[in-house]
Amino acid sequence: MIDRRDVLKLALGSAAALTSPALAQTAVKPRTRIVFLGTKGGPRVTTGASNPANLVMVNDTPYVIDCGMGVSRQLVAAGVPIPSVKYIFISHHHSDHNLEYGNLFYNAWAAGLSTPIHSFGPRGVEAMTNAYWELNRFDVETRIEDEGRPDPRKLLIARDINEDGVVLQTSDVKVTAFRTPHPPITDNFAYKFETPDGVIVFSSDTAYNPKLAEFAKGADVLVHECLYVPAVDRLVIKTKNGATLKKHLLESHTTTEDVGRIAAAAGVKVLVLSHFVPGDDPLVTDDNWTEGVKKNFSGRIVVAKDLMQLALPV
Repeated sequence: MIDRRDVLKLALGSAAALTSPALAQTAVKPRTRIVFLGTKGGPRVTTGASNPANLVMVNDTPYVIDCGMGVSRQLVAAGVPIPSVKYIFISHHHSDHNLEYGNLFYNAWAAGLSTPIHSFGPRGVEAMTNAYWELNRFDVETRIEDEGRPDPRKLLIARDINEDGVVLQTSDVKVTAFRTPHPPITDNFAYKFETPDGVIVFSSDTAYNPKLAEFAKGADVLVHECLYVPAVDRLVIKTKNGATLKKHLLESHTTTEDVGRIAAAAGVKVLVLSHFVPGDDPLVTDDNWTEGVKKNFSGRIVVAKDLMQLALPV
């Protein structure tokens, strides 16, 4: 298992990882890195880990993956100017992945954005974007007139993803979408980022899906959601809709043992555990998250923490 101290050792020894924005500012800045902005699965907002969001940086271009509540503040905490964001990817339309989508763009605009942001996601992203502007028409039009700001509605360019395949290709990055089941949601996409320094795959929320291992075959980094069953059992005891919630969680997420199976079948170099379900149980340790994984995967494991950074190549 790789914990924060191991990550720091990798950074010093082979520029493989960074653990904090402060370190990133004092060390040689890697060309490609991942920042884990929010690692807690689910929509509940707590004082602990932030809701789901990730960031890939390639040649100083930010690619945001999911927009759970708090993503704007986490970008600022990571030392990434919000107006520098160029691309947003939404994996699926659960609120813990899209609730701050419009507001992330708005916060970039409020901070001086004048260049376009392109957004991608399952069917509904285009409609959500239009609805956001309708919801905020009064404020937006007032600020355009009163403060001389550019019209933000021309700067957020949304695109629905309707099928698997390449959704973005630049001189630095190719991004491919892959549909994976997250019952009852079917319009749900994992994303593969092919960068100059290696391949990164984000699983999205997903039930156990052996085909995801094929999509992630040979990846340098696989960032996979995970569910710890004993903590789910504790959660449902104190939840009014406990039985229904447990059924949903077990059917739509991947247990730690099965995450290990996916990583082993894919042959990834580094497995990063994130989007923890549940993500706010104080009794769960890093060892709890990794013990099930290790039954099936013998490679390197990182238990993600908010604002932890992982640099490529690994």
